[in-house]
Amino acid sequence: MNFHPPTNSLPRITLGVSEERRLSALATAAALAGRAESVARILLAEIERADIVRDDDLPSDVVRMHSWVEFEIDERNRRCVQLVYPGEANIEQNRVSILTPIGAALIGLSTGQTIPLLGHDDRPHRLTPLKVMRHPPNVASDERSADAE
Repeated sequence: MNFHPPTNSLPRITLGVSEERRLSALATAAALAGRAESVARILLAEIERADIVRDDDLPSDVVRMHSWVEFEIDERNRRCVQLVYPGEANIEQNRVSILTPIGAALIGLSTGQTIPLLGHDDRPHRLTPLKVMRHPPNVASDERSADAE
């Protein structure tokens, strides 16, 4: 999945200031190095149109780095992935890089917002985050408490 349509038809997105800085540097470096160049440019466009807020003011239902996100494409095809930096990506563990078309599309979206994508099949699709979580969905709440200690 690739390219977004003109920005005036895209949903509003929100990024925390520290992620905005790190993602801008990552996308700029990737574009200059010719790595994932088209996705890096899409990510830069997403960052440019984002509302930037203090990290503490970022709502909990906004997709941010290391979030677990349950999403669907075209109101079906549900998946749950963790949005990560390129060196952390591992498809077998459902860890999707920010420098993939789906990763760049998810960042900054709130639950229920929809963003259009052009698929590998050159057909338009719609991506919608359904749930944003701090922990993977299969981790029991008592395991989370133990992790916090």
